[in-house]
Amino acid sequence: MPQLSLAEISQQLDSANSRDRMIALANLRNVEAEVAMPLIKKVLDDEVLQIRSMAVFALGVKQTDESFDLLINLLETDNDYGIRADAAGALGYLEDERALQPLLRAFYEDTSWLVQFSAAVSLGNLGKPEAKDALLQALDSKEVVIQQAAIAALGEIGAVDAVDKLLAFASSDNWLIKQRLAEALGRLPCEQSLSALKFLAKDDHPQIREAAEYGLKQLEASE
Repeated sequence: MPQLSLAEISQQLDSANSRDRMIALANLRNVEAEVAMPLIKKVLDDEVLQIRSMAVFALGVKQTDESFDLLINLLETDNDYGIRADAAGALGYLEDERALQPLLRAFYEDTSWLVQFSAAVSLGNLGKPEAKDALLQALDSKEVVIQQAAIAALGEIGAVDAVDKLLAFASSDNWLIKQRLAEALGRLPCEQSLSALKFLAKDDHPQIREAAEYGLKQLEASE
């Protein structure tokens, strides 16, 4: 993809051709955040959902003083659940602790499992222990991807006291669940984590074994 100048990017973002707008937005990858922000804002309300989604993601990557408020507004008011999920995910990139309560509200109150999933992932990115109760509740979700996100996030927030509940997933039939579990346990130093990781290191699935072996090294390093 040829690199466009700022003038060309701005012009193409006003194009009636959605492909032009998409290419222009992708060209903001190497543009400084402060310069990129007004250009991103041009397409935040684009008629093409994929372009809006790219713009929302860009708000998380191209961080400025405006990013947080724009993303919170999208998370709380947008009619499209995909955009709300994108906003929740982008807030995780910001790693701004002010996002804790809005993300918790989104997890508890939004009716879309995709938004709940993105909120759980971002709560893990924030690393705040106050998210523990919501993440424990997410372990009981009927959506496997939400369970995966919650397992990973509990590891990221260092919820050692959640290990008992996490160990229920050691016998899961879903290899991704067990991989996420191994990754989480490596961040949660205790005797139970050590025993579980030794068990998972003998699993038939190579990626589970790899994650468990890495988790054991993490526990060793934390001693």
